[in-house]
Amino acid sequence: MTIPAPETDPRRLRMSGLHMFLLIAGVLGAGGSHRLLGDIDLLGWGIGALAASVALILFGAVGLGRSIRSTPIAPDGYPTRLEGQLDPALSRGMWLVKWLLAFPHYIVLAILWAAFPIVVLASGLAILFTGRYPASLFEFVVGVLRWNWRVVFYATGVLATDQYPPFTLARADFPATFDVAYPDRLSRWKVLVKSWLLALPHLIIVGILAGLLWVFSDGPGVGGLVGLLVFIAALILLFTGVYNSGLFNLVMGIHRWIYRVYSYTSLLRDDYPPFRLDQGPLEPAYR
Repeated sequence: MTIPAPETDPRRLRMSGLHMFLLIAGVLGAGGSHRLLGDIDLLGWGIGALAASVALILFGAVGLGRSIRSTPIAPDGYPTRLEGQLDPALSRGMWLVKWLLAFPHYIVLAILWAAFPIVVLASGLAILFTGRYPASLFEFVVGVLRWNWRVVFYATGVLATDQYPPFTLARADFPATFDVAYPDRLSRWKVLVKSWLLALPHLIIVGILAGLLWVFSDGPGVGGLVGLLVFIAALILLFTGVYNSGLFNLVMGIHRWIYRVYSYTSLLRDDYPPFRLDQGPLEPAYR
C-alpha cells in the first residue's frame, strides 16, 4: 500500500532561497536585539531592531509560503492528514546513527521553530480582524510541521524509513507526509482561547503520550510513552531485522493525535481534535 499523495505542482517544489535568507536574518536579528533591550540607554535601538527583525521573519515566511504553495487538499474526514509508510527493508542498526545524520536538519528546524511562534501570533491577529488565516503564512506553518514530521519519522520518533528527508517545506516524494486542509473561515473569538484553554485536555494527554517537554517546547517531541515504544521497536529491529507492525501502527496513532493537537494550537483549524488513536500508516478516510 502506498500513500496517496495530493497533487503537487512540480514548479512549487523548491523553496525561495532569498526568503529563507531573510527569515534567518530576522531570527538572528531578533536574538541579538535582546542585548540592546537589556540596556536602558539603547532601548530605542533595541525596539527598532526587534521590529525590523520581526518584519524580516514575516516577509521571509510569506515568501516561503508562496514559493511552496500547491494544490490544496480536500478535507475528507478530519482535515489534518498525517501518514507514513513503513519501509519493509529497514537496516537493523542504522537507527543508531540516524540522529547524527539528521543533524543538518536540526539546525534548519531550530531556525524555523524560532520563527514559528511569531508567524502564528501574526496569523492570529489576522484571524482576529479578518476571520481568515493568511494563505502564505498558513503554507509556511504547515510546511514547518511537515518538515518536522519527516525528520521525526526518519531519525527520532518513528525510525520507519532509511530514506533521507528532503530539505524543503513543500510536499515531496517521501514515505511520510503531512497536510492540513485550508479553512475558508475561522472563528475570531476562538483564536483567543483555543491554543491554551480549549486545547488543555489534549495538552495533558499529549504530555503523557509524548512527554511533558512537548507542551513547553517549540515542536512535537519524542519523549514519554511514544519514545519508549519507539525504543522497544528499535531494539526488536536490531535483533530480528523486523520492525514490529503493531508497534508501528500504535506509534503512528500517537503521532497523529499529537500533530492534530499541534495544528489546532497553531490556529490552523477550528475543528476540535478527536479523543482517539487512529492507528496505522494512513488516515482512516484513505484506508
